[in-house]
Amino acid sequence: MVRTGWICACEDKVDIAGTTTQRSTGTPSSSAGGFASTDFQTFLRMLTTQLQNQDPLNPMESSEFAVQLATFSGVEQQMRTNQLLEGLASGPGLGGVSGFSNWLGKEVAVTSPAAYDGVPLTLLPPELAGADRAVLLVRDSGGNIVSREDFPMDGNAVTWAGSLSGETPLPPGRYSFSVQSFSGTTPLTTESVPVYQRVEEIRANTNGAVQLILRGGAQFSADQVVAMREPG
Repeated sequence: MVRTGWICACEDKVDIAGTTTQRSTGTPSSSAGGFASTDFQTFLRMLTTQLQNQDPLNPMESSEFAVQLATFSGVEQQMRTNQLLEGLASGPGLGGVSGFSNWLGKEVAVTSPAAYDGVPLTLLPPELAGADRAVLLVRDSGGNIVSREDFPMDGNAVTWAGSLSGETPLPPGRYSFSVQSFSGTTPLTTESVPVYQRVEEIRANTNGAVQLILRGGAQFSADQVVAMREPG
């Protein structure tokens, strides 16, 4: 059988023996990987068919064969590059950081130790279902309880300035907070207390997860934030 036509793996179409298959040249989508793989398999099938049906007295020139492979390889590589760029733009990393840029300067509540330097901290109270009394437990950086005070039960945010009662305040340092609730004299639960802290920097770690650098240098994942507000 006489060979008619050739395979053109151009950006516009793939052509063999007069049969043309259109290819999309638009912006890559999430299905681009599957498309590229399918298209490559189609190319191989058509090339195999062409080789099987070529005239043995007039076979395809090796240079023509090499050109077809090189052309298709170039298009395939470009498609994969576009996929990679699309993933970088829509995924984590720098794209993820830019999405949190409006958090800079805001105050976020996270359940973690907070730096106290004389500036009052705002504590976000946990739910105290079934309790009629609560006690605020304050721990230092070593995990030692350094203060116990009655905690308001009205559910509103609480200002802590080294103390709740106005007694001698604790010195500057890093403190963590929890509330122990009671029903009468019976202990119910002990819940960690989120503290509002200012966001001073936003980073992406090696895994692409967004990290918040808070006032005092503490670093936390963005998914640990339970509340956010304008600085007071």
